[in-house]
Amino acid sequence: MHSKPVALVTGANKGIGLQIAKELASKGFKVLVGARNLALGEVAAKSVGADADAIELDVTNGASIDVAAKHIEEKLERLDVLVNNAGVSRPIEPGTPMEEMRDGDKMTRASVADMRFVFETNVFGVVAVTQAMLPLLRKAPAGRIVNISSSGGSLTLKNNPADYSRSYVGVYQASKTALNAVTQAFAIELEGTNIKVNAACPGFTATDMTNHAPGAGAVEDAAREPVRLALLDASGPTGTFSNVDGSLPW
Repeated sequence: MHSKPVALVTGANKGIGLQIAKELASKGFKVLVGARNLALGEVAAKSVGADADAIELDVTNGASIDVAAKHIEEKLERLDVLVNNAGVSRPIEPGTPMEEMRDGDKMTRASVADMRFVFETNVFGVVAVTQAMLPLLRKAPAGRIVNISSSGGSLTLKNNPADYSRSYVGVYQASKTALNAVTQAFAIELEGTNIKVNAACPGFTATDMTNHAPGAGAVEDAAREPVRLALLDASGPTGTFSNVDGSLPW
C-alpha cells in the first residue's frame, strides 16, 4: 500500500480544484489531479509537484469513473481523501456580464436542458464518483469526503428576506441545494465508519465559471475551508456545511 496518504480532486486542472491539489500536496499527500482532458491534467499535475499525477476522469461518464477507480486500486490500493470539486454552471459565453449570467440562470428563464446539464455534473457526478471511490476510502485509516458546495444552496438563507443570497437564485443554486442533501445523506449513512463527509462553500471566486468577475476572491482563499475539512482528525465533525467563517445553515 502507498506510504503517503492519497487524495483525489476532481476538476483539478484549473481554478479552485488546482489550488486544493497544490495545498494537499504541500501537506504530504500523493495527489491525483482529476481532469476530463488528460493532457490538461498532466500540465496541471506538473504545476502541483512531484507528488502529483494526472488521472483522466469525467464525472458524467460511468466508464471513465470506473477506469479511474480501478487505476487507483491497482496503483495505490486506497484513497484517503476525495474532493468532489468538479462543477459547472449553465453554458455561458466567455465575457458574459455577471448580471446577464444570473438573469439567464433564473428558474423562469433557464431551460430544462440547461438544468439537466448542470445537475449531471454537480449532483449526479458527485454521487457516481463517491459510490465508485467508497471501497477505496474504506481501506484508508481515515477517509474524508469533501463536496464543494455554495452558500447559494442554503434554503435557510434563501428563506430570509434580508439575506443577500436571495438575489442569487436559479439552476446552479438549486444544484447546490441538491448536493447538500446528498452530502447529508452520505454522512448519515456512513456514521460510525472511518469516513467523514462534509460540504464546503469556497465563496465567490475568480474562476472560469464566474468569468473572473470583478470583485471575486482568490483561489487561495477559496481552497482554505475544503483543505481544512480534508485534514480533519478523528474528533472532527461529519455531515456539516461550512465556509471559512464557520458553519452555514442547510
